[in-house]
This record gives sequence, structure tokens and C-alpha cells, in this order.
Amino acid sequence: MNEWELLGPRASGDALGTAVLKATAEDFQVNEVLDIPLAGDGEHLWLWVEKRELNTEEAARRLARAAGVPVKMISYAGLKDRQALTRQWFSLHLPGKGEPDLTKAEDASLRILQATRHRRKLQRGAHSANGFSLRLTSLTADHAAIEQRLNQIKQCGVPNYFGSQRFGHDGGNLAHARHYAENARLPDQRNVRSRILSAARSYLFNQILARRVEEGSWNQARPGDVLAFTDSRSFFIAGEVECADHRLEALDLHPTGALYGKGISPASGDTLALEQAVHTREATLCDWLAEAGLDHERRILRLPIRELSWHYPEPDILQLDFILPTGCFATVVVRELFDLVQAG
Repeated sequence: MNEWELLGPRASGDALGTAVLKATAEDFQVNEVLDIPLAGDGEHLWLWVEKRELNTEEAARRLARAAGVPVKMISYAGLKDRQALTRQWFSLHLPGKGEPDLTKAEDASLRILQATRHRRKLQRGAHSANGFSLRLTSLTADHAAIEQRLNQIKQCGVPNYFGSQRFGHDGGNLAHARHYAENARLPDQRNVRSRILSAARSYLFNQILARRVEEGSWNQARPGDVLAFTDSRSFFIAGEVECADHRLEALDLHPTGALYGKGISPASGDTLALEQAVHTREATLCDWLAEAGLDHERRILRLPIRELSWHYPEPDILQLDFILPTGCFATVVVRELFDLVQAG
């Protein structure tokens, strides 16, 4: 499947040109934002780790081997891209143990930048945001048009699509999910099961968002919408009063779309009709997600971009710096600007 089938239309207009992203790992840098004061003592060792072209799960295995503990004793807040330079926290549960020698885990692809004790382990989703520093090279776009588009994005945000990397090469994860859904089965391997369930759910959400982008309503509240704040999992139903809430214009409050699972959508009106239409069209996938035990959840349709700044180190290089909520994709920000091409 191509990108348009997996995501949907751009909200800002046609691509302004082309660019290369990730010509090197340093071109895509991610820093986990963790607002947790660490105690300095306790049976959990928290590590601030820099990884270069190394995925989170492999880093956890290397830390476990070096510490001489099972990998289940290693925790992290979230998964980070492999093809990138990333910095994130890990915690090691070391009850009754001293400081392990972790130097065997380190090489050019992994460095431990900080080690601090704490009384609790690091929980999944504990980080508050991710900071991105992206360098787009080989630009073929007018600087004035880029400036105008970036200011528009800064003011209005972008559609909060799940990025194409969620679906694997050529949508392979989604194809895998359809195979299992059509046979009413789940893979035995936990990591494979999680990956294909996530791909299916993300695709269905993108279908809802794509329709809202086509309608021009992805960044507007309408009666019957389910509204949520940027960093909150709670929501409330929009009536006429809520649709005029000033926090919508301030990009603090947003309409949401369904993350399909068991349970009834709280939406009504046109929003519910859209979600039901996607369910009808993709009933096999939707029912499979519910049978797998996933609960109906919500995800904001609009992605606000915090602290967006940019400059040009060279005429054909654009440096972007910004912060996104957890679970959101930097590549969908870039997608509103350029078509990405391969280096060379």
C-alpha cells in the first residue's frame, strides 16, 4: 500500500518540494522529556542512554546482559526509532545489589550519559513528551514558501496521523494484521501480536482522520464530537457551548477520533456516523481488535507543535526543532512540507 492509502491527504496543501531525511542518524535526533524528580536512592537504577542506530529493545537486552539480570528487569518509557540518534531513560531493578559494571554494554552505538538511583521503576508512557531535532537535506523548495508553511503549522498544528513507519515496509504490518483478522486468530509471539494489532488500529484511526481532513473539520469541533486536551486521556462531549471553547483556538483542546476496540463510541451526530461508516467498511479488522481485548479509546485529531523553530545551516538544508506529545510522529510534521526522497 502507498502512503496515501495508509495516511491520508495533507491539510496544508501540496508538498512544497522534496527533501532527504535521515541521510545520517544525526539528521533525526530524539530526546525523551521526563518530568520525574529522581530520589537518588532506591533499588532501581535509572540510566539516561544515548543510542545511535540501535532500537530500544536491543538496548534493553544489552543493558541486561551487562548487568547480569533478566531482560524483564529492564524498563523503559517508550520505543524510539532505530535509524536515529536518540536519548531515552531506562531503569534496572537491582534489589539488594550494588552498582553494576555496565561498560560492556557501551560502544559507538550506545553510551550511558547519566546513572541515578530511584525508588520506583520507570513505567511505560511515563515521559511527558519527545523533543525532536531534524535536519532535512537536499532541499528543492522555495524558502519563502517554506517560511509561510511553517508559520501556518506553528499556528494551526497538523493532522495527527500515525506515521507510515507504524505499518512496516509497504504496509506489511497491516497486511499481516488483515491475514490474522480474516482467520480470526492472533500470533503466538507477544511482540508480533502487539505490532500488528497496533498497525490495524492505527490504520483505522487514519481513515477517520483522512475523512475529517477532506471535510476540513479535523481542527474544528462540531456537536457530537468527543473533545480531549493535548496531554489527557479523559474526554467530554461537545455541544454548542463546547464548540466555542477558546481552548480549541489555543490548540489546548481538540476533537478526537476512535481507536477501535470493545465498547461503544461516545460520539454522536456526524462524528458517530463517520466512525460507524469506517467500522462497516472494515468490520473484520474492527471486530478482530475487540475480540483481542482492546478497549475503545480516543486519540486527538490535531497535533499541536510546541516550541517550533527553524533555520538554514546551508541553503539546501533545513533544521527543525520542536516538541511533540508522546505517541505522535515527527514524520507527519515533515510530510506537511515535503515529499521525502532517498539520499544520493
